[in-house]
Amino acid sequence: MFKRNILICGATGFIGRNVLEYFGSLENTSIRAVYHIRKPYDVSNLPADIEWVKADLRSPSDVENIMKGVSIVIQAAATTSGAKDIVTKPYIHVTDNAVMNSLLLRAAYHNDVKHFIFFSCTVMYQSSNRAIKENDYNPSTSLHDRYFGVGHTKLYIEKMLEFFSSISGMKTTAIRHSNVYGPFDKFDFERSHVFGASISKVMLAAREVTVWGTGEEERDLLHINDLCRFVKKVISNQKNKFGLFNCGCGKKISVRDLTNKIIEKSGKKLEIKYDTSKPTIKTSLFLDCNLALNELNWKPKLGIDEGIIDTISWWKKNIDVNNLELKR
Repeated sequence: MFKRNILICGATGFIGRNVLEYFGSLENTSIRAVYHIRKPYDVSNLPADIEWVKADLRSPSDVENIMKGVSIVIQAAATTSGAKDIVTKPYIHVTDNAVMNSLLLRAAYHNDVKHFIFFSCTVMYQSSNRAIKENDYNPSTSLHDRYFGVGHTKLYIEKMLEFFSSISGMKTTAIRHSNVYGPFDKFDFERSHVFGASISKVMLAAREVTVWGTGEEERDLLHINDLCRFVKKVISNQKNKFGLFNCGCGKKISVRDLTNKIIEKSGKKLEIKYDTSKPTIKTSLFLDCNLALNELNWKPKLGIDEGIIDTISWWKKNIDVNNLELKR
C-alpha cells in the first residue's frame, strides 16, 4: 500500500492543526509537521508517524531542509488576521506570504514533490447576490479596496502554482475556501474573524452583544471538518495537473443572523447593539461549489446550526475565558 509522506506547513495554526489531526488519524501516513513561533503540541494519541520540525518559511535553507523526502505538501502557513488588521495594516498579509510560498514552490519543484496544495481564499471575488463560480473572477475588475493587497497576493500564488505544475510533474491545487470556522480557530478580539469573535462575544456577554458595523454583511461559512475532507478528496480525485476550486457551504448568512443563531444555540437571552464606528467590510458573498462536486465528489456536510453547536461545545471545554486562548 502506498504510504503518504505529507508535509504540513503551519501545523500549529487553525487550519494546519485541524489538517494535522485529520491526516494524523489515518493509518499508513507519515507527517512532517512544521511550526515556527507557536509551540508543538502532543500528538502521541494519533496513529500516524508524526515528526515536528521548526522552520522559518522565509528562510531558503529552512524551506529546503523540510522539503526533503515528502510527496505531498499541504501549505497552511500564512500571516492571517481579521478585519481590524485588513483595515489598519493591510500590508501584513502581503510580503511574508508572497516570500514563503515562492520559496516553498521552488523547493517542491527541486525535490520532486508529487502534489502541492495551497489554501487560497475568496477575497478576489466581487460582492454578489448570486453564487460565485471560479471563472466569475474578472482580472479587469478592481478588487475591493480593503482586499487589494491580500487579494493580489493570493492571485500571484495561484499563478505560481499553475506555473510550476506546467514545467514539472508536480500536481498543484489552489483552494478558494470561504470563511472557515470551528475548533482551534482564533477567538480573541484582536485577531479573530467574524465567526470566532461572535462566539466569544456571545459566550462572555451577560446582557448584550456589540456587533461591528450594521450586521448586514453576508458571509459563506464553512466548518473546518468539511475543509479537511476537501483536502483528502483533492489528493485522491484531482485529475488535472493544476486545480482551482471553490470550497464553501454554498449559502450566505448575514452577521446579524449569525449572531442571533449563536445567541439562540447558547441558550442565552441577549440584546444586540451595532457599533458603526468599528472596522467592517461591507460585502455579500457565497460560493458555487459544483466544480468540486463534479470533479472531486465533494460537498459540505455540516450546516451552520450544527456547526455553531459544535463550536460552542468545543469553546466551553477548551478556551480560557480570561485571555480567550487555549487552556494550558
